[in-house]
Amino acid sequence: MNKSLLFILFIAFTLSTATAQRGGDLQMGLSAGLNLSNISTMDGENNTDPRISFNLAASGEYFFSESWAIRAKLIYDNKGWANGFIEDNNFNTYTTDFRLNYITLPVMASWHFSQSGNWYLNLGPYVGFLINATDSELGSDVKEGFNSTDFGVAFGIGYAFDISRDTRLFVEYDAQTGFNEVFAENTSGQTIRNGRSSVNFGVLFYLN
Repeated sequence: MNKSLLFILFIAFTLSTATAQRGGDLQMGLSAGLNLSNISTMDGENNTDPRISFNLAASGEYFFSESWAIRAKLIYDNKGWANGFIEDNNFNTYTTDFRLNYITLPVMASWHFSQSGNWYLNLGPYVGFLINATDSELGSDVKEGFNSTDFGVAFGIGYAFDISRDTRLFVEYDAQTGFNEVFAENTSGQTIRNGRSSVNFGVLFYLN
């Protein structure tokens, strides 16, 4: 059983256990956001220009108390970087953007820390599954050059406010820092990882 499957089973077990053992509110959400992504080495060295793109997400959050909850997301996540280089079959070099698109699954502890409960912090692990990878200049499929999974930590801060008894709107800053190697083959001697930050807007619904 590979690490990706174990991670998914862990998510399912955690959420089902929480629901079975605790009573409380369940909050579902939909959101969209503007992404800023790049790649960097583990020591933070970054020689790439950021790629500007977007994400779409659905979320579920189970509250253990007024302050603490567990949140899981399903995200269509655009990553990659801009102004990279690619060669064609004739060894001509072109400047291009690399577009790496993932389905990302973060599971995070959520702390609602203000007196009103409007402000919150999220922190937890994520796994991403690469669904396609292309370059913008030649339009070529470069998926084989990248690892199929991306692991790391997700974190963020947000503000949500009521517009009705069961509906809220929110805005949040959300970020991901990868831990594993992005490329399928890397001879540089340093791990190169994904990084992504975003500003998201969305709506939340309470299910009682």
